[in-house]
Amino acid sequence: MPDVWDDRKKALEEEYFRKKDQEALERLRARRGAAEAEKSLPRCPKCDGSLIEVSHEGVQIDRCNKCHGIWLDAGELETLTKDEARGGWLNRLWRS
Repeated sequence: MPDVWDDRKKALEEEYFRKKDQEALERLRARRGAAEAEKSLPRCPKCDGSLIEVSHEGVQIDRCNKCHGIWLDAGELETLTKDEARGGWLNRLWRS
């Protein structure tokens, strides 16, 4: 009779550790996927961080995730400053 309980105890223990191993593998895969996704992003010219696209005033600009620098593509500065005669964001920045 004690062998039956020992076998059951061992089976439950093996199942527990199998689940823990599976959870650990899933966490590692998620981390690896995030690291690979970050590697595919463009690099910051200043600090070698990753440039992430954010929307500002309806324009997609690039922002570094490390130094928080802002990088503009061709034509983006003109798009952001075309409404300056009516008191756009750049005028508000220089008045403060």
